[in-house]
Amino acid sequence: MTGGLLLVGGQASVVRANLDRSDWREAGPATGLMVSAAAVAGAAGVVVWLTTRQGPAGAGRVASGPSMDSPEGQRLVWLSRTSNPWLHMASAVTGFVALAAAVAAVGGLVDPLPALILTAVFALASVLVLGCASVQARVGEDGLRVSFGPFGRPARHWALRDIESARVERRTPGQVGGWGYRLSGLGTTVMLRSGECLVVRAKGKEFAVSVDDAERGAALLNSLRAKPLR
Repeated sequence: MTGGLLLVGGQASVVRANLDRSDWREAGPATGLMVSAAAVAGAAGVVVWLTTRQGPAGAGRVASGPSMDSPEGQRLVWLSRTSNPWLHMASAVTGFVALAAAVAAVGGLVDPLPALILTAVFALASVLVLGCASVQARVGEDGLRVSFGPFGRPARHWALRDIESARVERRTPGQVGGWGYRLSGLGTTVMLRSGECLVVRAKGKEFAVSVDDAERGAALLNSLRAKPLR
């Protein structure tokens, strides 16, 4: 919502600056309107966060982590991947804006410097959103590895000896402050869809990732942790 208001406000600023002008070089300044649009978008974001930060009743933590029997002599691996189509769409939209601004600057349709700045900002936003639009979690004898984006980079890794516990917990975007990579009172959460999350506690800090079949991933982690370290 905040991003949409910012985009609409920016477009309105450009239109207002060029209104009743026969040539784009005669356009008036749009800085004031852009600042106002950014302020409105920021205020809307704050309102949304204040109204959604409380999760629904009944959402809470699982008292104890699941476990499973791990046969001797067998190496078990758990994999799960989740993606968010809305974040993929947002990445595509911001990438298109960056490309359009670059083409306009190269073609001489707009002032090059502001267009290049706009290109850099939206290109960076597109890459960052794409990196948070999908996630893959892997549990094995080397611990837990969480990879981001279409190329599995960047990634975070926790060794078995550093993991204190693993459990399943239902979380919503309202509880953690939105979509993507979020920091909140619950710790770090990679939120791509509402529902069950794999939650691990390592070195006194909690990390959660919203992936399918989270219970089996937590059970395997607890089973591997219970074995003597080689």
